[in-house]
Amino acid sequence: MGNSPTREEPLGRSGGRAEPAIPNDNAAHASLPARPRDRVLRAACVAVPPLWTALGVRQAAGTLRHYLRGTGRPYRVDARALLAVPAVRDDVDRRLAEWRRAARALGEPGAYAADSGWRGVLITRRAREGGSADWWLALRGAQYRISGTVRVHEDGSVVSDYRFQVYKSWNFDRGESEFGVPFTPFARLHETGLAREFTVIGEVDGLVDAQADARADAEGPRESRPRGGLLVDTPASEG
Repeated sequence: MGNSPTREEPLGRSGGRAEPAIPNDNAAHASLPARPRDRVLRAACVAVPPLWTALGVRQAAGTLRHYLRGTGRPYRVDARALLAVPAVRDDVDRRLAEWRRAARALGEPGAYAADSGWRGVLITRRAREGGSADWWLALRGAQYRISGTVRVHEDGSVVSDYRFQVYKSWNFDRGESEFGVPFTPFARLHETGLAREFTVIGEVDGLVDAQADARADAEGPRESRPRGGLLVDTPASEG
């Protein structure tokens, strides 16, 4: 195939952030005195993860339980399961389509580094909107990054080998609310040392996006299928 043209920046990097962390305005861990109402709230929260687990809301149960344990250690989630959420899958597919277009625009076969940088994606609770109640309760939104190599072959086909990473600064933002429920009392659990904020991490390697020609860019929804030990993205089957 010959030598690939050199590039100073990976394909798809424009607009992505170099770092995923997003700071908040909460007080430092254990910097405030705990009040009786804080302890009552924590006791009530402890009963929620077993209930969510029984209801099948396991991702949300896991993150809330980790918050209440107060270790502050990173919490690993199933990145493959998160990538299967339609809202996340659609956002990643848009980035992959950008890689293909950018690689074809270079005008010659070659292997090109590609990197989306860190991008934010929101997850709604409604499945009909591409969301997931479980992941909405668990994360509400997250930062993700795809990085890898785009190969343009002599016949015009384009194959992208990539890695999917996820990152979330897991906390309750003081002053915010959801459906009328204020987050400040839950943020105080961290601030009083009764719980602790943490980072959510996860990744999945060996993903492949294969497109034969430019017409495939408009094929619509895609799904991941195993092929030769790799998870290959292919157009989703109907029905």
